[in-house]
Amino acid sequence: MAHLHNDRFPNETDEYRAARDALLAAEMELRAKVEEVAALRRTLPLGGALKEDYLLTEGPADLSAALPADTDETQTRLSALFAPGKDTLIVYSFMYPEGGNPCPACTSLIDGLDGLAPHITDRVNFAVFAKTPVADFRAWARARDWRNVRLLSTNGTSYNSDYITERGGESQIPIINVFRRTADGIFHSWGSELFYAPATDGQHPRHADMIWPVWNLLDMTPEGREGWFPRNSYD
Repeated sequence: MAHLHNDRFPNETDEYRAARDALLAAEMELRAKVEEVAALRRTLPLGGALKEDYLLTEGPADLSAALPADTDETQTRLSALFAPGKDTLIVYSFMYPEGGNPCPACTSLIDGLDGLAPHITDRVNFAVFAKTPVADFRAWARARDWRNVRLLSTNGTSYNSDYITERGGESQIPIINVFRRTADGIFHSWGSELFYAPATDGQHPRHADMIWPVWNLLDMTPEGREGWFPRNSYD
């Protein structure tokens, strides 16, 4: 097999380079496939019209502010999450049941996306939904020092069951949904359905890997990802 480039690392062996070239060819194929799938995603026809313009609950834009009273909460329609000139809305459903605990995996993901949020919202709208009361959600945001993500509570709405981020009223699912605003209304565009699809050989659904850097970094290492899962604290 011909070498794919002429750069070499110090003291590498011919055996290493041959194996690395084979892996590099596979990585190039994977990159092409990722781009192919992204192109297919962009060609999807519009999904179903938004079932209803859900009335969500949120607090002040400043996430460092506590919510000592219900008067600090505001009601926001899902349609109001579309800023002028931005017709796409990405929604991540955070697993945080009312009276329960915030999901460590969701927390890990939003820890990263909070820093990226200003970049994301330069192009599209982005929000994080949870069914827990918004005061509890914001308290967790303060504990994590989140600054940029827009947090809203779906408590009291049917959003979770309608858009399959919950089953049976209790079992929550961390699904990503994308909505598109058109002249004819708001439509569902895409959802992370890998979570619902069958996985062979006990494979993890990995439906959020593409937006969750920690897994991609671990996949670059000899240790890999197996046997590790995010925690809320590493003390």
